[in-house]
Amino acid sequence: MKLASLRDGRDGALVVVSRDLGTCVGVREIARTLQQALDNWHEAAPRLMQAYHRLNEGSVEGLMPFDARACASPLPRAYQWADGSAYVTHVELVRKARGAEMPQSFWSDPLMYQGGSDGFLGPADEIVAEDEAYGIDFEGEIAVITDDVPMGLHPESAESHIKLVMLANDVSLRNLIPAELAKGFGFFQAKPASAFSPVAVTPDELGGAWHDAKLHLPLTVELNGERFGAPNAGIDMTFSFAQLIAHAAKTRTLGAGTIVGSGTVSNKDRSAGSCCIAERRMLEQIECGSPKTPFLRFGDHVRIEMFDTEGRSIFGAIDQHVVQYSGP
Repeated sequence: MKLASLRDGRDGALVVVSRDLGTCVGVREIARTLQQALDNWHEAAPRLMQAYHRLNEGSVEGLMPFDARACASPLPRAYQWADGSAYVTHVELVRKARGAEMPQSFWSDPLMYQGGSDGFLGPADEIVAEDEAYGIDFEGEIAVITDDVPMGLHPESAESHIKLVMLANDVSLRNLIPAELAKGFGFFQAKPASAFSPVAVTPDELGGAWHDAKLHLPLTVELNGERFGAPNAGIDMTFSFAQLIAHAAKTRTLGAGTIVGSGTVSNKDRSAGSCCIAERRMLEQIECGSPKTPFLRFGDHVRIEMFDTEGRSIFGAIDQHVVQYSGP
């Protein structure tokens, strides 16, 4: 099934969305918000699925046209946002561009940081930054939402805790990252609010494209109307979502509504393009001696979307413009 949150207060109003993303229906009698549904997923999910089937059959009252621009993030705020870096070839490239060797442990022990989750951007919200000199970048990713995850579970048990899948734009301010990492305490200012796709879907909705806790379809990124990249999210994903969840839960429980990100989707075969500007700049650095592609500028337009094998949008699009912050 497909779920979204229309803008309504801090946590949105949960709706069930048709498979073709054409219509939706409110489900207040089941759960007012997606977080409420996740808190009681074992009871809410079967009822939501019934509403989904009726919606697709056209036999439901209260039908509304679905407008992605009216959506907040599926979870407008979450208890936890943990972003991994599952595409280790991308990490290897980053280090190679600056002449640094990559520790062998990166192939067996995932990288992960805990990002801000008190307020996410909706799929059509503007990317706001004070200064282009910050090095504004998009990062096209896959993300999953979990139910309650116990501490210390094995990866073999973790996939059953994945309840929803969605797309992410993990916005990064690249030129602020080096100074922050040099402090030895991780990201903060370099990681403003992330955006997520209009719709989150259950793994069964993805059919054969979802297996081994990975999504095996290209993730399409466009910059100012031109294709920037479309690497396959299932190829070269060193750590599956089951492994990322188990890593996050090694020393703590994860509450229902935890979001786990894949990190920037990246393939060894660079002909598919990139899902972030930094990767393209690194390739230019290696090939030409210096990067050529600029980071985002005010007025730029970013679109991130995934299509099924028949060319239909699965999650709707993250469709954002970059604007200058004008102050509080």
